[in-house]
Amino acid sequence: MKPSLAAKLLHVLSPWRNAPAWHVAFSGGLDSTVLLHLLASLANTDTLPPISAVHVHHGLQAAADAWPAHCQSICDDLGVSLRVKRVQVHPGASLERAAREARYQAFIEVTGAGEVLLTGQHRDDQAETLLFRLLRGAGVRGGAGMPAQRPLATGYLVRPLLDISRAELEAYAGVHQLNWIEDPSNADSQFSRNYLRHRVLPILAERWPQAASSLARAAEHLSEAQGLLDELARQDLQAADQPSPFPWLHLPSLVLTPLRELSDARQRNALRHWLTPLTRLPASDHWASWLSLRDAKGDARPLWRLADGDLHRSGERIWWLPSTWSEFSDMSVSWPDPQNPLELPGNGQVKLAGKVPGGPLAIRYRRGGEIVEVSGRGRRDLKRLLNESGLPGCVRGRLPLLYRGEQLLGAPSLAGLWPAPSDEWQLHWLPQTCDQGLS
Repeated sequence: MKPSLAAKLLHVLSPWRNAPAWHVAFSGGLDSTVLLHLLASLANTDTLPPISAVHVHHGLQAAADAWPAHCQSICDDLGVSLRVKRVQVHPGASLERAAREARYQAFIEVTGAGEVLLTGQHRDDQAETLLFRLLRGAGVRGGAGMPAQRPLATGYLVRPLLDISRAELEAYAGVHQLNWIEDPSNADSQFSRNYLRHRVLPILAERWPQAASSLARAAEHLSEAQGLLDELARQDLQAADQPSPFPWLHLPSLVLTPLRELSDARQRNALRHWLTPLTRLPASDHWASWLSLRDAKGDARPLWRLADGDLHRSGERIWWLPSTWSEFSDMSVSWPDPQNPLELPGNGQVKLAGKVPGGPLAIRYRRGGEIVEVSGRGRRDLKRLLNESGLPGCVRGRLPLLYRGEQLLGAPSLAGLWPAPSDEWQLHWLPQTCDQGLS
């Protein structure tokens, strides 16, 4: 006997039964309405985590103003609590993308540690996704479609209906006499996904009735292939992911030499895996910049600009600097109370240990030609000290220098790379941490 929709859902969600809470992304449309009804019904017969719903109001069309009330009515009937999150959509090149980013930011805000956000995408949505991405020239990762599960901040996003067709959801809604919202924008074929849904997939289904199912199955195969590529990437990154010589510098980095020993295809695969949590990945024709960075002379300082930051090379190591580091300002910062740490714009903080030097103090940055006093070595050229230390070039311009008026008192001791400038006091620099600057 074919299992019921409720039985299928319960089976798919079995790994998440011990989660602290389940949140349903509830648009009020067919998919999320069926999902919420199924879960509320199952909660009457099975022990499930606490279930709640979250409705995101984008404010993009007048019709949407009535949707929160509709969703509230459904939730009241089912005995499920509802949170309505109103978001601001900042459209760029793609309104769809901007709305999606705003929506998922709202989901992150409501999903606590270990909690699960459940969304209603189904098999037909997966087929659309695959077709849409293939038409944009996607590779294996893009062709894998929407994952059935993935991390979402400190929780998880789970799509439990990916093996269910829209026809099955409509049949369930009919049997249970469910009412749902029809978003007028879903009929607008100027949006690419709607064009595929209303104009392309129906024609494919006329010739190949199982087109949506076959496309979704192809996405599963590509997802498995991507899993194998990820395994290979983790193996290839082991040799390159060596501890940084600057553990206080909280930036992801890799040793370049082990990467060079790989084929170009394996280099790209390893870097895609490493970069995925850090930035949106570049298009295929943008990877020539990786070759330029990789093959630059050792004394060069090449960089590769990506969507959410820059990849820098310093000697035989590559460093990731997130876009938030571009907020750094090299303007002088006065230090009115040296007894307390000083926050530096886009550059972490500095603090003084020991006896605080007298006089009005300020933090400035390198302009060239600086000479610092090094305990046991006398006056030394700062540039030469930095060259000896091997500090990445992309960080040297951020090195905070302590001044009293026009007198340079010293630079941070940088975790013992050179001795502190004075036996009486030390300047400590705490650069931005991963929490401050990395995704």
